[in-house]
Amino acid sequence: MAVYHLKTPISEEEIRKLKVNDVIYITGTMITARDQAHRRALEYFKQGKPLPLNLEGLAVFHCGPVVKKEGEKWIAVAAGPTTSTRMDIFEDEFIKAFKVRVVIGKGGMGKKTTDAMAKYGAVYGAFTGGAAILAAKAIKNIRSVEWLDLGTPEAMWIFEVEDFGPLVVAIDSHGNNLFLDVQKKVEENRQKIYQKLGLSL
Repeated sequence: MAVYHLKTPISEEEIRKLKVNDVIYITGTMITARDQAHRRALEYFKQGKPLPLNLEGLAVFHCGPVVKKEGEKWIAVAAGPTTSTRMDIFEDEFIKAFKVRVVIGKGGMGKKTTDAMAKYGAVYGAFTGGAAILAAKAIKNIRSVEWLDLGTPEAMWIFEVEDFGPLVVAIDSHGNNLFLDVQKKVEENRQKIYQKLGLSL
């Protein structure tokens, strides 16, 4: 296990050095995107319309932040991760189209996303659920909010962060996925237990 402090835009070369169980901290620009923002971004891409900013080399956080407005400025109150499996249907295309380098969330992602990360050079950083206040402390500035018509949780928030983390690399750019490994072990153990009990699956 190694610890890395990454600054956006993050290069593919930096990402290829990372392995599962490494710990990363991110400084620079990060966006939030949940289901609706993923869907809209990919629609824009297919229509040849530009996004509000270039996502190449950035981190995308599966998060619906709790925010408040003080005058003209937005402040992040809490920013806990959303369960990432919701975005699995979009993430491979999202990585291919926009070349994001780090995907942040909780709960992991599946084989399609793992394959895209290996092909295009990206990793999944697992953030601890329940640490929403810790995440908000690392958000030093909300640069802007885009697509607020989708609703506060689903909008694309553009954050400037400092040492955002710790994030555990749970899917690396070499096809390793801690979540799929655990699923496989659970299934193997389940079969052994059933056999010992004389039960059929």
